[in-house]
Amino acid sequence: MTDRRVVVITGGSAGAGRAAARAFAHKGAHVALLARGEERLAQAQREVEGAGVRCLAIPADVADAAAVEEAATRIEETLGPIDVWVNSAMTSVFSPVHELQADEVRRVIEVTYLGSVNGILAALRRMRTRDRGTIVQVGSALAYRAIPLQASYCASKFAIRGFVDSLRCELRHDRSGIRVTSVHMPALNTPQFGWVRSRLPFHPQPVPPIYQPEVAARAIVWAADHPRREYWVGYPTVGAIGANLFVPGLLDRYLARTNFEAQQTDQPVSPDRLDNLDKPVPGAHGAHGIFDAKAKPRSIQSQLSMHRRLAAGTVSGVALAAMAARRRREAAG
Repeated sequence: MTDRRVVVITGGSAGAGRAAARAFAHKGAHVALLARGEERLAQAQREVEGAGVRCLAIPADVADAAAVEEAATRIEETLGPIDVWVNSAMTSVFSPVHELQADEVRRVIEVTYLGSVNGILAALRRMRTRDRGTIVQVGSALAYRAIPLQASYCASKFAIRGFVDSLRCELRHDRSGIRVTSVHMPALNTPQFGWVRSRLPFHPQPVPPIYQPEVAARAIVWAADHPRREYWVGYPTVGAIGANLFVPGLLDRYLARTNFEAQQTDQPVSPDRLDNLDKPVPGAHGAHGIFDAKAKPRSIQSQLSMHRRLAAGTVSGVALAAMAARRRREAAG
């Protein structure tokens, strides 16, 4: 089946955004990519066009509302009406709170929170006139459960979750045809851990278990096709959100004991390490980071979440078969 929708992906030059761009392209969608790094944008554009679809790559900082609005206008003039808008752009700082600088916190919030707000507003201005469209907000388990060393990122993810919840209520009040769905991710093997600003003594890493960005991409594409309120991707996401709901104090103690070490490898940080907080890091980074050997290529939980009816039917079938087998044993005995 050919999909000729127009899909916009912020943060589409690397990580989960780039993997999602490829996934949408292979379904036949035309794709627009917004990101700061022109070299990686050009590479991502070639990948998308290799699937036989059109791609528009626009260098833009999502923290700049005017730039996002201008990009949205250009996308519709070039590719056509926007059907799906995916907010995936983010940045972070790995640091204890007492060592954070105010300008660093502000920058993380501008990109990770306000960047998503800017994308949502640009999408709504166009989708409301047509009363259709889907906004996919890429979230995180950290939108529900904060962890040490990433306070500014966690705060941004908490904030956009609140913003999106308010928007859902308003769209429902208006009986709008626009759909909003959030996809909350586990730890992903993306390049961000190689370029994130860090004050840690050792190289940053995602908290294991780690998943490949294609796991995120499949969930994003599925959510765009089957928008529901939220998707939780991976058992760690489900576990973190559930534990925070029922035993937040116990989880505080657990994270305090384990997550300083869990967010670092045993490799010292290079003294000439560059970071992308204020400007892109040069280089041909793609969807994957450096943790391929540790990363899981699929998530059974995610598949079950996406196919809930099939999963429920399978569980029911197994239960009925077990009951029938038990009755046969009882009858024979």
